[in-house]
Amino acid sequence: MSVPMCILAILDERPAYGLQLKNEFEARTGAIWPLNVGQVYTTLARLERDGLVRQREASGDKTYVITAAGRRRLRDWLTEASERPAPDRDELVLKLIMSVGLDHVNVVDVIQAERKAAVRQLQDYTRLKRDTDGDETLGWHFLIDSLIFQAEARVRWLDACEARLHGARVRPRRAAEPAHDETEVRR
Repeated sequence: MSVPMCILAILDERPAYGLQLKNEFEARTGAIWPLNVGQVYTTLARLERDGLVRQREASGDKTYVITAAGRRRLRDWLTEASERPAPDRDELVLKLIMSVGLDHVNVVDVIQAERKAAVRQLQDYTRLKRDTDGDETLGWHFLIDSLIFQAEARVRWLDACEARLHGARVRPRRAAEPAHDETEVRR
């Protein structure tokens, strides 16, 4: 997540101090991604070092303002397509891969447990979206829709895994060959 760019985006609207930036970020993201105020000040120090923000004293308060270089960096970030790094290892995918062929684990049970959790998460996000008080920002709606779509995709993927499992013959996994002759190890 690009916290520095989010801070620049908030500062592009108006000057703010660290706690205001933290609160505004969390308001826009529905507090789904909490932000530590210490992280905000560390990020502000880096942005100031790079000439993207500067401090300003007004009425005894120290606030930060975005610089022209900060606006250019923000515009570049917003208008360039995001590159996605290689996907992280997904624990659920690894569970399914490793459970196939194990005698003491039923893959269907693994899928059912994960589907139940995904559906519960989908219900939580849907409820969160439904129970809004109308003060949410457009950005918050982008975020909650993204989370709902991700949860729906996970449920659909689990359904596809189960259908594939029923249509496939699962070959028993061969045990890995021991690295050394066990009789030699016992000596």
